Order: sequence, then structure tokens, then C-alpha cells
Amino acid sequence: MKAIQVQQAHDLRVAEIDKPAVQGPKDVLVKVKRAGICGSDMHIYHGTNPLATYPRMLGHEIAGEVVEVGAEVTDLSIGDHVVVEPIRYCGECYACRKGRPNVCKELSVFGVHEDGGMREFFVLPERQLHKVNADLPWEEVVLAEPYSIGAQAVWRGNVQAGDFVFIHGCGPIGICILKMAKLAGATVMMSDLKQERLDFAKANGADVVVSPLEEDVLSKLMEVTRDEGANVVIDAVCLPQTVEQSIHLASVAGTIVILGFDERPSQIPQLPITKKELTIVGSRLQTNQFAKVVSLLNEGKLREEGLITHRFSIDQAQEAFTFVENNPDTVRKALIEFS
Repeated sequence: MKAIQVQQAHDLRVAEIDKPAVQGPKDVLVKVKRAGICGSDMHIYHGTNPLATYPRMLGHEIAGEVVEVGAEVTDLSIGDHVVVEPIRYCGECYACRKGRPNVCKELSVFGVHEDGGMREFFVLPERQLHKVNADLPWEEVVLAEPYSIGAQAVWRGNVQAGDFVFIHGCGPIGICILKMAKLAGATVMMSDLKQERLDFAKANGADVVVSPLEEDVLSKLMEVTRDEGANVVIDAVCLPQTVEQSIHLASVAGTIVILGFDERPSQIPQLPITKKELTIVGSRLQTNQFAKVVSLLNEGKLREEGLITHRFSIDQAQEAFTFVENNPDTVRKALIEFS
């Protein structure tokens, strides 16, 4: 069967590998239908993801159809449509005991630490697969994983109905956060340097958008919120300067959620943190968000609405990655389609 494999940085191939088989009683064999190309896939391709080893089969945004199940699989049947929850965890460490397996000390992410789903078939344990309505288009359900990232950020920010949320960045993850924040009942303001991304955010429910190139973001926020600031600031850009700005954008008793992996230090003053009694949290992957996301997908409350902009076949894998790399301003989400 065919698989998209990065042999080493900048060396991507469509390789022929053996089809996997169900071995354990809880194993499920899935035929892949769609795979999303994520920023982390691009980092592995570029050799800039410190967590990945090579060679590596990419792909953690995956939707497919069940074709075989192990003897002890109880909730899935042949023909079911499923999405992948890409994390494995030990279940015993402090994080797991606290219900936070996304930061398990033995964490393994499908498509990052271990081979992923950009291949014609894969096998995973039943617990990592979630059934979705079979009448939903593959293009809708393949976004379950990025939606779960948005859901995690909203959960970490404890976003409530009536809150005012500010989101740095209108890229794919920013849009997923926007959708989840709006479903939680929040008013949302977003910033981005690209006008096309601001327009897309507005079309997808953002109440206010602002370009730092055109307006002073803090002044605009204070005008819109009547000098209160944002109750929750979610940083999906995560540059040192956006982290620094978040301290000033947050209201008293506000929460700041940081999603990035930038190792460069930010210069953050202590006074506004203490004076406003801010809560600053990280957000990584997701914690028990898949059931919520799948329910919203099944109910038709989450729709991609133009988030997917480009589609490629598995044989066009190199073309797809090159195109995404060279066209960051035009690609929101690109998919690999499998027959």
C-alpha cells in the first residue's frame, strides 16, 4: 500500500509499505479517506519539529472507514466512519491521574512520535477512534482534530457565555478557536496581519476584527469593551510580542491562553499580572474534547465553511507540501484525498 513518508528533512516520498493487520483484540483496521496537512506536519517535513524522529509517516488529522475489528472491540463495526484521537498515554503518571493525558510523561502522538495516518490503511486501538455520522462529508469530519485544539483552548480559558474573547491570529487554529468560542456564547475579537484572513474570520462569526498594521490593537479593544479589556485572551500566534501584548489586553481577573512552542523569551512585567490577578495557562493538544467535537459535528453545529481550500491525491504528496510551503497566504487547510 502507499504511504507518505518523510525519510529526513525535505525528503518526502510516497513509499510502498506492507498493509498493517489487526493483532490485538482491541485493534481496529481503518481505510483512510482524508488526511489534513497541519503545521506540525510541515515542521516535520522541514526538520524543525524537535519531537519527531525519522523516517516518519505523517498525519494526525485523519478520517476513515472501519474495515476490520478485533475480537474485543465493542463500539465500532465494519463500515463505521471514524476520526482519530491521536494521543497515546500511560494512564498512571501525575498528568494522567489528574485527567490531563495530553501532557502525559510518556505521551506519544500519532504522526509525530509514531507513524501516522497519511497512508491507505492503519491500525489503532479502539479507544483512539471516534464514530461519526456516516452521512457527513469526509471534508467536514476530517477537521475533528483541529476543532479539538480549539475546544481545548476554550476549555483552558474557561470561556463562558457572555465573555469577551480576544484571539491573536486568524489562521486555521485561530478559526477553530473562534468557532468553539462562539458556540460557548462568547463575543469574539480577532487580529491578524492579513486582510484576507480577517475577512474570513468575520465571515465565520468574529464580531470584531483588527489589523495591527492599520490600528492600535489595545486602543481598539478598549474602545469595543468600554475600557474593560478581554476576559479571555487566546494566543494562536505565540510570538514573544503577542504574549507580551496579551498581558495588557486582558481584563482584570482575566485569563491568557498560550498555544505556541516558541522558545524565545518574552519580556512580561509582573505588575499587571498581580494587579489584575491574571491567570496564564498553556494549551496543548486536547483533554477529553473529542466527544464534544464529534457531537457538534454530528449535530451540524460545526461546519468547515471554506476552511478547506486545497485538495491533493496521495500521489501528489510532494506537490501538496510544496504548495502549502510556498503559498501560506492562500492555503487555509489542504487535504490529502484517498480513494
